[in-house]
Amino acid sequence: MPDTPPAMTSHRPYLLRALYEWISDNGMTPHILVDAQLPGVRVPTHTVKEGRVVLNIADRAVAKLELDNEAVRFTARFGGVSHPVVVPVSAVLAIYARETGQGMALPEEAGATSPDDEPTPPDDTPDDDNSPRRGAHLRVIK
Repeated sequence: MPDTPPAMTSHRPYLLRALYEWISDNGMTPHILVDAQLPGVRVPTHTVKEGRVVLNIADRAVAKLELDNEAVRFTARFGGVSHPVVVPVSAVLAIYARETGQGMALPEEAGATSPDDEPTPPDDTPDDDNSPRRGAHLRVIK
């Protein structure tokens, strides 16, 4: 009987939470790059560009943020209308600070099939007016 180590849970949600905390602790604005075409992703369709969306997940931009082992969940305003957002951790391609671009493209899970194209690095996220990020109005007004 071979000694095989027990299967471990995914490391992606732990990396996501750690990087979120690091970015926030440094006073920066955490953004996630999401593959909006994967099953379980719930974002307003008008925010999706070329199958991807960049979401501001800073405390001041969202309400009821949950970063658990399965998904990122929150409520945010898009165009002045509140929407619930659900992003499975597997759909998060990267997390980075808007101000500096520092962050990380999340690694694929072992045994997962990788897409033909690599995730767009944070530096390549468009800054023009057509960017989903132009919705910097994602703020919770209390």
